[in-house]
Amino acid sequence: MRNEAPPNWQPNSPSVIAAIMATCQRFPDRPAFIYRVGDNELTVDYTKLREDVILLAKAFEERKVRQGSRVMLLSDNRYAWIVTDLALMSLGAVSVPRGSETPTQELEYILNHARCTFIVVETETLLARHQEMLSSHKEVKTVFIIEGSDKHTLFSRIYAYNDILKERTLSDDDFHRFDQMVAAITQKDLVTIIFTSGTTGNPKGVMLNHRNILFNTETLPPVIAITEQDLWVSILPSWHIFERALELLALTWGSCIVYSSLKTFAADLVTYQPTLVATVPRLWESLYSKVLATVMARGSKAVTVFNLLIKISIRFRRTQRQLRGHLPQFTRSNLPVRLGRKLIALVEMTILALPYWLAQKKLAPLQEKFGGQLRMAVSGGGTLPAYLESWLDAIGVRIANAYGMTECAPAIAGRGFNSEIFGTLGPPISVTELRVVNSDGIQVDPGIEGEVEVRGPQVFDGYIDNEEENRKAFTADGFFRTGDLGKMTIHGELVLTGRSKEIIVLASGENIDPSRIEGAISQLPFVNDAVLVGQDRKGLAALIVPDWDKLKDFVMERFGHSEEDVKDLHEDHALRDRVKNEINRLLHAKNGFKPYEKLQKIDFLKHEFTVGEELTNTFKKRRYIIERKYKELIDRLFK
Repeated sequence: MRNEAPPNWQPNSPSVIAAIMATCQRFPDRPAFIYRVGDNELTVDYTKLREDVILLAKAFEERKVRQGSRVMLLSDNRYAWIVTDLALMSLGAVSVPRGSETPTQELEYILNHARCTFIVVETETLLARHQEMLSSHKEVKTVFIIEGSDKHTLFSRIYAYNDILKERTLSDDDFHRFDQMVAAITQKDLVTIIFTSGTTGNPKGVMLNHRNILFNTETLPPVIAITEQDLWVSILPSWHIFERALELLALTWGSCIVYSSLKTFAADLVTYQPTLVATVPRLWESLYSKVLATVMARGSKAVTVFNLLIKISIRFRRTQRQLRGHLPQFTRSNLPVRLGRKLIALVEMTILALPYWLAQKKLAPLQEKFGGQLRMAVSGGGTLPAYLESWLDAIGVRIANAYGMTECAPAIAGRGFNSEIFGTLGPPISVTELRVVNSDGIQVDPGIEGEVEVRGPQVFDGYIDNEEENRKAFTADGFFRTGDLGKMTIHGELVLTGRSKEIIVLASGENIDPSRIEGAISQLPFVNDAVLVGQDRKGLAALIVPDWDKLKDFVMERFGHSEEDVKDLHEDHALRDRVKNEINRLLHAKNGFKPYEKLQKIDFLKHEFTVGEELTNTFKKRRYIIERKYKELIDRLFK
């Protein structure tokens, strides 16, 4: 069933492209993008952005790209990506975006399922990788290459952007025709079909229209207080809905985007001094690990001092929030209890005031790693572990913890400047209706866990050509079933507790959320990644992707072994068990874990997970791929 959004919300602009073109005319001289080509840094203002979009739209139109044309956009982040996206929007064409690492088999599935008749490919090398598959698709009329030499010949269907953009002059008629095309686009027109990353099987094509995206670009600004003065450093894949929505949001409000990369991200934060950054939990985990590694290199005394500073800061900020009423409440307590808690918090704050002041002075240099101007960091694309959120808060980074899905373009809830309740995802965005229901579909009271369901203008109409999944996706009254587990506070903030489709059910019947345990394991300095396994087994085990050097250091320091003793942890079962016992120390009852949530076995993987295989583009684990790839190893663990 289609989403039946509340009819009372209407966008201020008729389309995403109209909103952004209006910004181009409102801030003609402001920088829109900063990016690099080799060693050269280039800045594009809003005037040039508009002209580039018009030029490319004109070139596409001359080659028969029309309203409703399905165009696969196979490329990673670059300025030409957003120009292509906007040019297609202006024509009313439908983009089907994907990253360069997409396997050929998956690409063919998407190409067929979306019925694409045009393809835009980033490079000649990328085209060559898929050439055999593409050559058999006669329904593809034209292939465009973003970066490449002149390619077109008389009987060829391949054009490089160099071919189609040779003529770069625009007449008054060109501007007028473009404005007419943009004016014809409505909020109900389809913008894009984004295929989900496939954490649980074949990707599904999510159809998003202008209304879905406009709801995000028009209602999110108060959450992050965005203005034309803001500067973003961007690192996520542009085709992913989280990054794409934020880029469209930035362009709608006239701010500047700096395209960065994993390699240059840390340096770019210092160089460009962003006011806003958006990234996924895995990159925050990487930052956490790098900071700890730097501290550990200074010796055990430095580690002890650093951990103490963090603990003091976390404790002080928690008691401060207790005093202000900024902690999540799931049940109502009477006045004497509330006053008693506030009194205890006040006493504790008084005791910690001086140590906290000293801790903040010592931790202040860490903020310089973000450029010193960062006022908010948006975390989305996955659940931010509680320990990581507290750690970032302790070092003075304000996190806008966001919750969304591709199907919601993507925003559902967010805790930015609109909410001070720490440890939550904040309230639903604007007019969004959100409820938590039990297994019978009945809405539950605050504090009780259930599945999160959502309805609003941002919710998509359905998956392309997939009636079975569409029936499963929506309730009879039009709410979208997110598949996420959560609970509400008494004041309406959302807390996620797990993913219903990822729940591990032990042979004894206990249901276990793997992400919470994996997050705890990842606190150890030698753990790069961890995957919990144990479906239908008697207990749990973990596959760990280690940093081998740090693991050896850990074993030598903790157990007194020499380097010779730890050459092959795959074979040394006794030593593995000792490491497992250290991990289980984190999974203690005092940390909220139950006895059956401890690990019975662990093993170490020799290779890291890679994007496009074990990981999605936003670094989420594709569990079914991992479990299939390491099936023999998992079976051995449970023998």
